[in-house]
Amino acid sequence: MTGPRFRNVRRIGPVQVASFLARGRHRHLAACTAPNCDFSAEYDSRAAAELAARTHRCKA
Repeated sequence: MTGPRFRNVRRIGPVQVASFLARGRHRHLAACTAPNCDFSAEYDSRAAAELAARTHRCKA
């Protein structure tokens, strides 16, 4: 089995936001790409993921 196929990937500062299909439902992911930053979260809406990306303050 392969992992999720990310689409509509967008970078907002150090955070990447992407959409994917999981168990028949559209999900959205926000993940920080900075070294030593462990921030990542899944959301039900794209707007929520983008808001998290805009307000993320990286600790790294």
